[in-house]
Amino acid sequence: MQIVDLIVANGHWSWIVGGLVLLGLELVLPGGFLLWMGISGIITGLLTMVQPMPWPLQWLIFGGLSLLTTFAWVRWSRNRPTPTDRPFLNRRADHFIGHETVLEQAIAQGYGRVVLGDTVWRVSGPELPVGQRVRIVGSDGAVLKVEAIS
Repeated sequence: MQIVDLIVANGHWSWIVGGLVLLGLELVLPGGFLLWMGISGIITGLLTMVQPMPWPLQWLIFGGLSLLTTFAWVRWSRNRPTPTDRPFLNRRADHFIGHETVLEQAIAQGYGRVVLGDTVWRVSGPELPVGQRVRIVGSDGAVLKVEAIS
């Protein structure tokens, strides 16, 4: 009972220590939500230090802050674009939009071929002869859309 009396007498420190424990657990366990619960525990302890309040209200503040901060983090992180040094990694065809090249196979019945780098690409566009210079203007899956360059 002495531990319970100690916690009740120093409730604000209990929240702060509990928040620090949650922050420490965040370092070990994946997920991210323990960070926000730890911060909520520390804020609850600081509020209780400034204005003493009963335990049910302290738990209500802690729970509300935990839900609010976790929800805000999830919402913010989902709407934030992930920066990358390889933006066309899963969209290789989009990387070539704007490039100019020469047809290796004439476009007949809507399709032909070009060589870009070390890859032969299927292209679609108007009927054009072999050797015609073309500009890549779009893509449809793995098929590049081209137009003739005069």
